[in-house]
Amino acid sequence: MSIAHATHRNAGSAPREHARLPWAGYARDQGGRPPAISRILTTATEFAVPEIPHVPLHWHLPAHPASVSRARHIVAESLPGALRPHLGDDLRLLTSELVTNAIRHGTCPADDSLIELVLWPADGHYWLAVSDSGTGKPAVAYPGTDAEGGRGLLLVDNLAAAWTVRARPSRGTSVIAGLPLRRRD
Repeated sequence: MSIAHATHRNAGSAPREHARLPWAGYARDQGGRPPAISRILTTATEFAVPEIPHVPLHWHLPAHPASVSRARHIVAESLPGALRPHLGDDLRLLTSELVTNAIRHGTCPADDSLIELVLWPADGHYWLAVSDSGTGKPAVAYPGTDAEGGRGLLLVDNLAAAWTVRARPSRGTSVIAGLPLRRRD
């Protein structure tokens, strides 16, 4: 359900055109600010103002192998506590694979390159974007049974509900993958 739909449903008699903001139809009434909550809710039939959507979390890490462990930790710890048991392990593995690929294939060792990570919830998923300065386009490989590597994007493909590769507007490449908030059966 979209924020606008959820807000409109919870906004009582707020006009539909105001429902685009998380705090319902108060944009004109209070100069674009959320309403002040003047009292504590006392009954189960009253409703609270819906939460304002999360702002994406954003990090820059050096393009160095030690950053893989750091990235795994900061991304997993950024999940809300209730989601850690469900998404934590998959998000750590996804982060590990994408950051490792970005360091190995998307940066030049002579550069002081950085890897950029962005994490955000939207549309029933937690999305992770890992960006590097490289211009290559990652693709799923099917290595032989004796190969020691080359299975990273196979893991990403199996873990993520959706993933894509995008060229960045100025320079570089981003791999974006989404993990569903609900378990797939």
